[in-house]
Amino acid sequence: MTVGADERFVVISADCHAGGSMDTYGEYLESRYQSDFAAWRSAYRNPFRDLQGDGRTRNWDSDRRISELEADGQVAEVIFPNTVPPFFPTGALVARPPSGADLELRWAGLRAHNRWLADWCATQPERRAGIAQVFLNDVDAAVAEARWVVDSGLRGGILIPAVPDDSDLDPLYSKTYDPLWQVCQELGLVVNSHSGSGHPDYGSYPSSSMIWAIETEWMAHRPLWHMVMSGVFERFPRLRFVLTEQGCAWVPATLAQLDGLHMAASFGRTGELKLDPDAHLPMRPSEYFERNIWIGASFPRGRDAEAMRKLGLHKVMWGSDYPHHEGVTPFTREHLRRSFPEWTPAELDQVLTFTAAEMYGFDVEALTPRALEVGPTAAELAVPLERVPKGATSPAFYL
Repeated sequence: MTVGADERFVVISADCHAGGSMDTYGEYLESRYQSDFAAWRSAYRNPFRDLQGDGRTRNWDSDRRISELEADGQVAEVIFPNTVPPFFPTGALVARPPSGADLELRWAGLRAHNRWLADWCATQPERRAGIAQVFLNDVDAAVAEARWVVDSGLRGGILIPAVPDDSDLDPLYSKTYDPLWQVCQELGLVVNSHSGSGHPDYGSYPSSSMIWAIETEWMAHRPLWHMVMSGVFERFPRLRFVLTEQGCAWVPATLAQLDGLHMAASFGRTGELKLDPDAHLPMRPSEYFERNIWIGASFPRGRDAEAMRKLGLHKVMWGSDYPHHEGVTPFTREHLRRSFPEWTPAELDQVLTFTAAEMYGFDVEALTPRALEVGPTAAELAVPLERVPKGATSPAFYL
C-alpha cells in the first residue's frame, strides 16, 4: 500500500530466528534415532542465554511471538534457525560442518528442525516464511531436501552454511555444488546465507572468542565474491541469493573492487592474475549483484541506510533480528527514527515491505488489515530520535 502520514507501514522483518524445544524436536526425529537422542540429550548443556529461562519460549511460543512482534509494529517475518537441533554441538548458525562420523546424526537433527519449522509456519502462513537448512557435505542429500522444501510449503528457501577453509568440504566457488544451484533455480527457491558460519577452528586461547566475533562479518561476506567470481550466476542466471545479518555498508566498495579486478583481468592480466576460462564472466560483478543478489540488512545503522540508496532499495530488506539480544525489538520504531531520518514514506515502504514481499512471497494485501492496527505510521517515523531508549541493546543505537 502507499503510506500517507497517518497510515501505517506493513513491516516485514527479513531476519528473525526461531526453533523448537528439545521435547518437540524429539517428536520429529525418526524412531531409529530415539535412543541416540536420549543419550545425546542427557549429556547436552545449553550454551546460550537466550535459550535459557523464560526467554527461550520466544523461539516457539506462537502466541507470545505474535504479541511481541505486533507490539513492536512487525506483522510478518522471515525465519532463520535459532535453537540447538538434536546432535548439534551448538546453535545451527554457528556450528562447524559435521564430520563423516556424525554426519548422519546431524542430518537427522537438521531434518527434525526443518519439519518442525514447516508445521509451525503453517499455523501462520501469511505471517511466516521459514527457511530450511541443508548441509553441503552430501550434495545429493541437499538437493533432496531442497525438493522437500517446495512440497512442505516453506517459502523462505534454503540456508547454506559458509565453508571454513580448514574443513574437508569443497569451497563455495567449486562446481561441486552446481546440482544444488540448478535445482534451486529450477524450483525458484531462494538460497540464503546468514552470518555466523564459515569460521576456522580458532583453538582454545583466551582471545579465541573475540577473534571469532571480530572476523564474523568478513566470513559472512565471502560467499558474495565466492559465488560471483566463480561464475555461479553466469551458469544459473535465475538463481536468487540473499546475504543476511551482515549490514550493507560494505557492499558498494566491495562491488567496486570486484569490478576493478574484473576489468583489469579482462584486459589480459594484472601482474600474474587473469580470468580463468572456467569462470566465464561476460558481465561485471556489480551486474551479477543487480540480477542475482539481495541483502537482508538486520538492525541497519546510518551508514547502512546510506548504502541502501546506493545499491537500490529494491535490493535491500530490513530485519529486526528478533528475538536476539542485539536485535532492535522492542524498539523498532525508535530504531527506524534513528537510522532513517528524512526518508520518504515511499522509500521506507520499499525497504520495510515490498522487497521482502517479492523475495519471499508475502501477500501484502493480506497483511495490511493487521498492519493498519499495529504498524508504525509515517508521521511517527518522521520524528528524529533524540535519545536512545532505556534498555536498548542493539548496536544500531550506539554505532
